[in-house]
Amino acid sequence: SQQGCDPFAQTQRSKLQHRRARINQQINKEMRMRAGAENLFRATSNHKVKETVALELSYVNSNLQLLKEELEELNSSVDVYQNDSESISVPMIPLGLKETKELDLLVPLKDFIREHYGEESVPFEKEIKEFMELRQAMRTPSRNEAGLELLMEYYNQLYFLDSRFFPPTRTLGIFFHWYDSLTGVPSHQRALAFEKGSVLFNLGALHTQIGARQDRATLPGLNQAIDAFQKAAGAFNYLKENFSNAPSLDMSAASLNMLVRLMVAQVQECVFEKMTLLRAQNDFLARLQLAQEAARVEDVYSLVHQTMTQPHVKDYVPFSWTTMVHVKSEHFKALSHYFAAIALCDCPVASQSELPEQEKAFMQFHVTMPEGPSLRVLLQDPEERRKLGKAHLKKAIMKHEEAMRIHGLCKILRKMDILQEVLSFAHKRSLSKYSEIDHEEDFFETGDAPDIHPKTHQKPEIKSPNFSQVKVTDLFHRLGPLSVFSAKNKWYPARRVHLRRGENGFGFTLRGDSPVLIAGVIPGGCAAEAGLKEGDYIISVNGKDCKWSKHAEVVQLLKSTGEEGVEIGVITLQGSEGPKAVDKKVAGMSSGMLKSNKENSRKSLMNSKSASTLLVWSKKSKRSKKSTYSGVPFSAVGDNEAMY
Repeated sequence: SQQGCDPFAQTQRSKLQHRRARINQQINKEMRMRAGAENLFRATSNHKVKETVALELSYVNSNLQLLKEELEELNSSVDVYQNDSESISVPMIPLGLKETKELDLLVPLKDFIREHYGEESVPFEKEIKEFMELRQAMRTPSRNEAGLELLMEYYNQLYFLDSRFFPPTRTLGIFFHWYDSLTGVPSHQRALAFEKGSVLFNLGALHTQIGARQDRATLPGLNQAIDAFQKAAGAFNYLKENFSNAPSLDMSAASLNMLVRLMVAQVQECVFEKMTLLRAQNDFLARLQLAQEAARVEDVYSLVHQTMTQPHVKDYVPFSWTTMVHVKSEHFKALSHYFAAIALCDCPVASQSELPEQEKAFMQFHVTMPEGPSLRVLLQDPEERRKLGKAHLKKAIMKHEEAMRIHGLCKILRKMDILQEVLSFAHKRSLSKYSEIDHEEDFFETGDAPDIHPKTHQKPEIKSPNFSQVKVTDLFHRLGPLSVFSAKNKWYPARRVHLRRGENGFGFTLRGDSPVLIAGVIPGGCAAEAGLKEGDYIISVNGKDCKWSKHAEVVQLLKSTGEEGVEIGVITLQGSEGPKAVDKKVAGMSSGMLKSNKENSRKSLMNSKSASTLLVWSKKSKRSKKSTYSGVPFSAVGDNEAMY
């Protein structure tokens, strides 16, 4: 069975996760106290009591504030997730995993097996425990491929759990509890969609941690970081597109949108780093390209910063994240101007053969044309190149200083030495270049350099989770084929029918397999007299379970019966007395309140009268091929139908 990593192994990361769990529990306790105090405040008219409660409330609120600040500091401990190599890489932002409470499914699932499936439930205890062990393991996934597979495996098992145990019309009374990854606030819901969504969120979060820990000073490390952040973006995007009405802020559309953009920006930053690693950066065109890549990184981080400072988002995104993103957008803008200056000042003037290509590249390089001579003249005149280069450096230095100023505003970031080092190194590099090309006799006013046109040679991809890469077998396989034995189908209690073969055989036609269906009953034949009906499923022959049996196996069992006849176990689906009724039954399936299963559309959720339905966290109806099992068992018309 799958294992999570040992939650007690005191690695830096697990210490963080432990502190996170502890803070989550304290926030939970304080919020309960606050709710109680608020109710009392509203209910009482006694002035003295009101004063006492108001005092208590302010105390609880300040406690909550302190806890949230402590959690923010945890969320900002990005250095714990980085790699340990000597080289200096700018830190990336990883996400902490959502915490959940333990869940005991033994009693509710056993009850459901007894009531709905009419089976002895004790033999299924092993499967239920196995499922619970898998859930326990996925709470502490290791930070590698095995951890990702563990989350995927659990997510895929939830699909079977949903089909087997979550009928559209009633709930099991199980609550799924999860804590918000950013605020620590607990939420709970009966809808299995909340569990699925939270696991998906953790899949994305684990990808961010894997991305942040790569050694980005090497090419393989950079490629793995790019892959991890692209997959994180894919998980958050999938969550945003397929689920709605999340009960917790971290999974709201606005928050997920922000996270997708943050991951795309981190990919773009890795692409820039990859270029600096791959290119021998001494030729003119390569440096122009680097400047444009840096401008592109600035562009995407500016968008993330805008998204993080929107009204619905800025209150719960850690201030250190917002600051880091802002710092990076200024830093990369400075770098784009720095590389533009280097291209102009450090590269030899173009030869006649290089000129057309350089001119073409330079035409599309600036957002607006630089003032002064034509591009051709500029490219061939070292003095004009120096002037424009100097203007670019002046802008670079201003932006470096702005990045350092913003960095200094956040006390959490101030403790982060790596970022500090990167910023001051880049700043000093631009300053020394400026003093190198600055001539004492320069009497011209350094002009304003136009910004650089953002352009990338590798656009980030948003890679959706590939759930089919982790194959799982349905733990509750023994309940029978899902096409019939699912939570949404209902059937009459199983009947045992004794049959003796007449002159014309048993008098019925069979069709399909797993389970085999009685497709027709001949009037007056043995089967009709024994009470078999068209549409019955054969679940056993002479006490042998046949739910999963193929057509030929059932026929073989029937044929091998002698004089004494045969005992057949059958079930009839409710409402499936004859094929027409089945169509009606499926079409008219009641639209239950909890739309957490994929087959049901959100329309009925929205039209439903009850206001509370909108709080239900629903799975949007995207009919995925994998999950629509036809409720109509008569789909296999004519396939090997035969008379017996």
